[in-house]
Amino acid sequence: MGLLLCLPFYLLLSAASSPLNDVPNSSCSANFMDPLRNLNSSGLHLNLHHPRSPCSPAPFPDLPFSAILSHDEARVRSLAARLTKSVPKPVSSLLRPAAISVPLSPGNSIGVGNYITRIDLGTPAKSYVMLVDTGSSLSWLQCSPCSVSCHAQVGSVFNPASSATYRAVSCSASECDSLESATLNPSACSRSNVCIYQASYGDSSFSVGYLSKDTLSLGSGHRVANFVFGCGQDNEGLFGQSAGLIGLARNRLSLLSQLAPSLGYSFSYCLPTTGSTGYLSIGSYEPGQYSYTPMQSSSLDDTLYFVRLTSITVGGRGLPVSSSAYTGTPTVIDSGTVITRLPSDVYDALSSAVAAALRGYPRAPAYSILDTCFKGGLSRLAVPAVEMVFQGGATLRLAPRNVMIDVDSSTTCLAFAPSGRVAIVGNKQQETYSVVYDVGRLRIGFAAGGCG
Repeated sequence: MGLLLCLPFYLLLSAASSPLNDVPNSSCSANFMDPLRNLNSSGLHLNLHHPRSPCSPAPFPDLPFSAILSHDEARVRSLAARLTKSVPKPVSSLLRPAAISVPLSPGNSIGVGNYITRIDLGTPAKSYVMLVDTGSSLSWLQCSPCSVSCHAQVGSVFNPASSATYRAVSCSASECDSLESATLNPSACSRSNVCIYQASYGDSSFSVGYLSKDTLSLGSGHRVANFVFGCGQDNEGLFGQSAGLIGLARNRLSLLSQLAPSLGYSFSYCLPTTGSTGYLSIGSYEPGQYSYTPMQSSSLDDTLYFVRLTSITVGGRGLPVSSSAYTGTPTVIDSGTVITRLPSDVYDALSSAVAAALRGYPRAPAYSILDTCFKGGLSRLAVPAVEMVFQGGATLRLAPRNVMIDVDSSTTCLAFAPSGRVAIVGNKQQETYSVVYDVGRLRIGFAAGGCG
């Protein structure tokens, strides 16, 4: 069921600001290497941080891992609802001149699994800490005067009045017409003819505000005039201490699409562990280092990144399931889902094979959604080699840390779970790999050793 959000326009138009407490920036160890030095000199490169890393400029609170898994499951449920079209769509007739009263369609659950980077916005440019999400299209950040609600963030809130290049987008603009495909929610229109966006997520987090344009500055001096983004006036939910979100999905309003004319229609990343720093790179990449799988098209959702998983091996042996067990369920690769979800038959076979390989170790009870668990930490287990093979032969050869995860000080579990309606390649399995999304050539590539 969608989130029912009632937002009086007079609150959006109010000049009163909400009190905000700036969160002090976290310190970053000098031992963290700079992964950007190994990248192609062309293109645009940004540092990327794990949400629970001491190196992150906006680390998430120290949540129990069960809470992280709960939010991860909310993201999977909402993504499955998007693909099966079972989410009720908002109806424009529900909009009223004095208020928005719309059952918002949940997109992906956001926050605890999303990696973090920085952007500069406005003239003069100021720096903002942002979540990165391949499952979202519209980029947005909190904006003064925070007419309804803003969460505490690192640094100051973006003030449109302080930027010489800021412009609000009118209701008649084509970007306003594109909002529903980007957010799954209809746009609204203020009394002053400013387009209002509504971005909502599966864990009931949301951002509502004005669709806007300003100058975006990234990396070493790359500037994008008239970058389209949401200027959030009501931002509620689990966004940590970030200022907002960068959307990298396949939609004309995403950051990728807006940068494509100048940098090319591709991006790559390396998702780091909590003990390292990764990168987000947009544009040129080194094609020879990757093995590729075709990017699949799907009528279920043309903004997400679909791939075809063809087999999984454990200790060099394929799982005893039919090929249709893999291909009968759509598979999405996603930066914000933590735990990989597999079709039930495939998961059961993987669980059995890993348990058989670790039969000499004492079992532990199930932990939340993870049911193949062992006593002790990952470092004491002889984890078998696991490979995920995709159409065309591209392979993720998973290290032990990509196969198992320490859920507490005395238990480690298989970092996979079953899913009925959609399979997802999660970020735990992608960690330390370079992953390239070449949308222009409709392919996704994997290369080992992208970051620590």
